[in-house]
Amino acid sequence: ERGQANDIQPLPWQTDTCIGGWHYDRGLYERNGYKTAKSVIQTLVDIVSKNGNLMLNIPVRGDGTIDEKERKVVEEIGNWMKTNSESIYATRPWKIFGEGPAQEAAAQLNAQGFNEGKGKPFTYEDIRFATKGDVLYATALGWPQDGKLIIKSLAKNSRHFPKEIQKVEWVPAGQPLLFQRTETELAVSLPENNADTYACVLKIL
Repeated sequence: ERGQANDIQPLPWQTDTCIGGWHYDRGLYERNGYKTAKSVIQTLVDIVSKNGNLMLNIPVRGDGTIDEKERKVVEEIGNWMKTNSESIYATRPWKIFGEGPAQEAAAQLNAQGFNEGKGKPFTYEDIRFATKGDVLYATALGWPQDGKLIIKSLAKNSRHFPKEIQKVEWVPAGQPLLFQRTETELAVSLPENNADTYACVLKIL
């Protein structure tokens, strides 16, 4: 509850959280206290990379409806999923869940969870992996300002990915991207014009 594992779990697991409180709270609405769509998407990607599922609660008003701020969050999540869902649905964990500074400072689980929001915020340096068949998905939990994404785990001769990389695509548009693989990193040139800064999903073949 309101937490997530710090590594790939051997069995599928599920966590739950809420964009506000478990019950409708007008005060949260008035002070703009809901989670953002970006934070929910980042949490989802992190959880999936570790063999988990996310159950998200949207608190409803007394008449069973949700307010316009909640609806906006749900719609933004839905829009991201429309173009990136292949990296989420029916995927499996890879050999490692990811890399980056957020995990290095991750808060430990306490009892049933409750480590949500206690670590470092996610950035583009935090990469999460998932697989489906022969495809590897690498999702950056942000967008680098210079448009160059660095993935250290996919460097040349990586023990995790020893074969040649044939192609790297930006998933929302199915767009092939230029990349350079060296002994220290895989550097990918991202599209210049993008509206998706929540989490950048790459398909690697």
